[in-house]
Amino acid sequence: MPNLSTKEHDFTAQILWTGNTGQGTETYRAYERTWQVQTPGKPVIHCSNDPMLGGDPTLHNPEDMLLSALSACHMLWYLHFASEAGVVVTGYQDAPIGRGETAPNGAGRFLSAVLRPEITLAPGSDPAAADALHGRIHEFCFIARSVAFPVSYEATYSFAADECA
Repeated sequence: MPNLSTKEHDFTAQILWTGNTGQGTETYRAYERTWQVQTPGKPVIHCSNDPMLGGDPTLHNPEDMLLSALSACHMLWYLHFASEAGVVVTGYQDAPIGRGETAPNGAGRFLSAVLRPEITLAPGSDPAAADALHGRIHEFCFIARSVAFPVSYEATYSFAADECA
């Protein structure tokens, strides 16, 4: 029975395999591990498998995209909470790290992720208040609430140059 206080919604995408080199999957090496994410009205994302599994290292792979989605979701909630709390953020960048493992049979999974945002605050902002905002995000972030591995953060803070000085 659905919870009447929540709203369900759908997300859509189209995945199109582009790696048929003319032989289909006749042999393991006969095809490329490339595809496109085609979401109506948005730019196409060209993708490949992880290079450890024969993919093109110049293209996004599913692991890149999951880690990026996790980081972006955290960032968007952080900015929202900062705005509500009166913490003025003037810059935000992240270089997250996902730790994975691959079993002898090839099965893989993420073990953990560490988000490492570098956040620039307006002069006079309270870095302790800014840091406290991260603790609430795991309650709201759609992606973080959906993954089966721990997500932590190691944020650093700096202050924007005071333009009035």
